[in-house]
Amino acid sequence: MLNAKVAELLNTQVNKEFYSAYLYLDFANYYETKGLDGFANWYKIQAQEERDHAMLFYQYLQNNNAKVTLEAIDKPDKVFSCNMGPLKAGLEHEEYVTSLINNIYAAAYEVKDFRTMQFLDWFIKEQGEEETNANELITKMEMFGSDPKSLYMLNSELKARVYSAPSLVL
Repeated sequence: MLNAKVAELLNTQVNKEFYSAYLYLDFANYYETKGLDGFANWYKIQAQEERDHAMLFYQYLQNNNAKVTLEAIDKPDKVFSCNMGPLKAGLEHEEYVTSLINNIYAAAYEVKDFRTMQFLDWFIKEQGEEETNANELITKMEMFGSDPKSLYMLNSELKARVYSAPSLVL
């Protein structure tokens, strides 16, 4: 049986992951209006990943006979004035999500909930990848974003990204 505090944090994370999906769809909307369909594609795929992450937390709670409570998902409220804005906001958000997962891990560690810690190991690795990807996008935009031909090539690279579902076994 899950510790009440750990279960509450996991439940909150379900909703945080769904918010992440909303946020990334909002980023995709921004890039669509700018004619950058590759950037939009990248964030649509990010949104799919976040929805899957939410469902992994959801299923983990259910597998452990814990009640899942779905809360209202906040509307994204970011306003951007340049193409770099969503990229930097994305990195900031991934760092925030990393801190949330670290907090759940710490709570599980405190009560010796090794099963939840093992479950979270995949997310800790995933967050490292997410932060690296976000940093790399910022670096590429800094290098190429001001040159229209280079921006076109970067947009084309991001357009080629395809979705692959997470391979976490619960």
